[in-house]
Amino acid sequence: MERVSTVESLHEVVRTRLDCVHEALAEHVSHEAGRLGSAGTDYRNLWLSLGDQFPGGKSLRPALTLASYAGLGGDDPDAVVPVAAAMEMLHTAMLVHDDILDHDEVRRGRPNLAGTRRAALDGSPLTPAQVDNHVLSAALLGGDLAIASAYDLVSSSNLPAHHRLACLDLVTRAIRTTIAGELLDTYGDLTDPADADALIVAELKTATYTFVVPLLAGAQLAGADPTMIGHLERIGTSLGVSFQLVDDDLGIFGDPEVTGKSVLSDLRTGKRTELMRLAFHRATDEQREVLRAALGNPDLDEDGAARVREVLVASGARGQTLGIARRHARLARRLAFERIPAPLSGYLLELIDRLEERVS
Repeated sequence: MERVSTVESLHEVVRTRLDCVHEALAEHVSHEAGRLGSAGTDYRNLWLSLGDQFPGGKSLRPALTLASYAGLGGDDPDAVVPVAAAMEMLHTAMLVHDDILDHDEVRRGRPNLAGTRRAALDGSPLTPAQVDNHVLSAALLGGDLAIASAYDLVSSSNLPAHHRLACLDLVTRAIRTTIAGELLDTYGDLTDPADADALIVAELKTATYTFVVPLLAGAQLAGADPTMIGHLERIGTSLGVSFQLVDDDLGIFGDPEVTGKSVLSDLRTGKRTELMRLAFHRATDEQREVLRAALGNPDLDEDGAARVREVLVASGARGQTLGIARRHARLARRLAFERIPAPLSGYLLELIDRLEERVS
């Protein structure tokens, strides 16, 4: 294949190979679902439920891997497909486990692994506690299967050994870093909301596995030099922090019909975000009482959430948080414009603009 030279041709490569990525994921799930016949139908159904989690997503991470590879001169897009598929499989694992931590059973407006298992047990003779154990087991084990599959997709690819090892190292880095960020996030309720370091959580939990690792995987396969790797790392980190800050905003102000996620769950679980940290610093004593009554309250209703939104806006916390997101996006945009060659630079600039304006 000729090397791509324009943003339009790069978009076409990404679109075409994303179809191949989705086919690779479907084939992997289908193969694994039928691999251990002795394990019974529950094992098979768990795989099939995992496969049902793929449709409806943005495919952001595999798209970044494909764009980075082709945009930096890689001329065999088929070779990068298994690695791009591994990025999406890893993302699915993170979502499944994140939903466990958040006690969510809906993802993208439909039942996730936990919700699917609960629906399957509707009308069973099990006690509510037993049903809850089944639901937790399905989600936990399904997420584990997805993590193992991310490794499997890379290790079983036809890439040269040194490329496989480099990509496996990146998968490991993504998992370790995300766990570190998730741990800080999960243990956040031990920290006063005004003292939480939500930006480091955003960098660890979101930026590395969502942007940095996918970009670096494609770049390394394309033979990028260490300087280019460094530029992409900085772009991915800034873009990831901006992405998470916008995501936190959508978690409270978004439209559930569009985002597919409740606007109550982050408040009910007491999630420590930069938005909430700034609100506690900027709010009046009376406004702070509203925030403290809502944050971490498992029975919070829409009226209570509406009062929180009023405080977030009136205190200026929302405006300041979105301003920080824009500054990180501007840094990523400047680096992409000045340090990344065409056509990848143009692709990244379009992506940054699109993500900054997203509503889901």
